[in-house]
Amino acid sequence: MPILIPGLTGTLINTFTVIVGSLLGLLLGRRLPADTQKTVLHGLGLVTMVVALNNALSTQNILIPLFAIVLGAMLGEWWQIEERLQALGRWLEARVGKRLGEQDEGRLVNAFVTASLVYCVGPLTIIGSIQDGLINHYDFLLLKAVLDGFASIAFAASLGPGVILSAGTILIFQGGLALTAMLFGNALGGVTADHPAVIEMTATGGIVLLSIAFILLDIKRLRAANFLPAIFLAPLIVMLLLWLGISF
Repeated sequence: MPILIPGLTGTLINTFTVIVGSLLGLLLGRRLPADTQKTVLHGLGLVTMVVALNNALSTQNILIPLFAIVLGAMLGEWWQIEERLQALGRWLEARVGKRLGEQDEGRLVNAFVTASLVYCVGPLTIIGSIQDGLINHYDFLLLKAVLDGFASIAFAASLGPGVILSAGTILIFQGGLALTAMLFGNALGGVTADHPAVIEMTATGGIVLLSIAFILLDIKRLRAANFLPAIFLAPLIVMLLLWLGISF
């Protein structure tokens, strides 16, 4: 069990469960035929699609996710988020790929990017990290840790050892959100799951997650990472509308 630090407890537990789940998945994956691994991956894609649609349909005004996705995609392409994440994956592949037993070029990159996006997109990540940082309340992240732990077993069994590297993404991303909440506690103190900004952030995150489901199901390889700015633009649009006195 990881050392618990106030404000980062949930993130550390989540990181730990993904590492353990990935190791179990790697042990299991070596015993699964290729067709079975592919079917498991498609099953994960179907579940991801259901979660994505459930989140996306929670929007109270579809125009908000629409504008967030369009503007976010433009920012993502400008900042080249997909390329940078791929480059990080290739850097990790060059240094630890063979040590992790990955021989297929590009497979570790795909596993790292896909798992990182799945684990870091969603309401549990945002709300859980903020609550952990604000009041050391990590129930949401504890639930996410359990879900991610089981998911990492299936992901690692089908995608390979690159999944375990996504634990670092969780540590940096969720930890960064928690530390931000600790620093700007007063401004974020009113954030709850039923706040309009959180609802639209969740809906936008669902749309982004849907792009990952398409990848897992081999429907189309989308540049999913470049949609990530949309998740943070959605609540900003909501706050702007509320400030202008526009209800929705």
